[in-house]
Amino acid sequence: MAGVEEMVRNKQVVLKHFVVGEPKETDMEFRVGKASLRIPEGVEGAILVKNLYLSCDPYMRGRMREYYESYIPPFQPGSVIEGFGVAKVVDSTNPKFSVGDYIVGLTGWEEYSVIIRTEQLRKIETLDVPLSYHVGLLGMPGFTAYVGFYEICAPKKGDYFFVSAASGAVGQLVGQLAKLHGCYVVGSAGSAKKVDLLKNKLGFDEAFNYKEEPDLTDALKRYFPKGIDIYFDNVGGAMLDAALMNMRVHGRVAICGMVSQHSISDPKGISNLYTLVMKRVRMQGFIQSDYLHLHPEFLETIVSFYKQGKIVYIEDMNVGLENGPAAFVGLFSGKNVGKQIVRVARE
Repeated sequence: MAGVEEMVRNKQVVLKHFVVGEPKETDMEFRVGKASLRIPEGVEGAILVKNLYLSCDPYMRGRMREYYESYIPPFQPGSVIEGFGVAKVVDSTNPKFSVGDYIVGLTGWEEYSVIIRTEQLRKIETLDVPLSYHVGLLGMPGFTAYVGFYEICAPKKGDYFFVSAASGAVGQLVGQLAKLHGCYVVGSAGSAKKVDLLKNKLGFDEAFNYKEEPDLTDALKRYFPKGIDIYFDNVGGAMLDAALMNMRVHGRVAICGMVSQHSISDPKGISNLYTLVMKRVRMQGFIQSDYLHLHPEFLETIVSFYKQGKIVYIEDMNVGLENGPAAFVGLFSGKNVGKQIVRVARE
């Protein structure tokens, strides 16, 4: 188009201010701006994408704090928030990406984004599974589940395995991997509907609604009379304390997330750490990005399991970028059933 720059509407979600306490929809602002469909003159190695699916992940809450010591820097007030997404390349000055390619990686919460730091992007080669799965089952949450289970949990056939937030983006896959490995699997979740999904769709041996249990330590004793070999922790807080009281000798605790603590500006400590000594338990935190060398093996394994019908994946899809803030905030009260995604556009 001989030097004519085509401009289009660009809906955006912007962080209004640093967040203290529980995130609210009003911490974010929905704006409508303009975007060019061409990369600015002289910007090399970049791509312009149309965002299709955006991932809502609890770690993003950490980026809404004014805190610079984490593994990933905070969002800046007044700027578009970013997260993992699936997008289609509209223009490119990067030889690795062509117009029409689908990519997955960090992108803006907006309709169109220019991405300059392309080294963290991956071109989607597996196109015979739903595109949205690339921010869930085959994305960061799926890889977190894979790394956490095989690398951190050191699982053995017959292990007694417990996972919290079991119907969430990570938990639902971890539980299914544990079943495939020959473990006895119990999951906790926050509603009767989620418990039903865990038992009847995801194939867990048992599941319970933690909100209906007056004493979590007693609840875990009931489901694990012989104790827990592996606890995959997505929530921290009281559930972690209760699991520690129920661990078996040489048990393993994989610390994946602390969703119960994200909204608390003054997080509570753990009371039962002495069980690590008594039961010789290993407790380890991890981040999936330390294990990127395993990513090709992960994709191959999980795509194969999915195509064989050995695993299923549940998504909770909100349609429209304007519904993004509500979808994100809902994570912290357990509104989502499965992996929370925002569909910005179909194509």
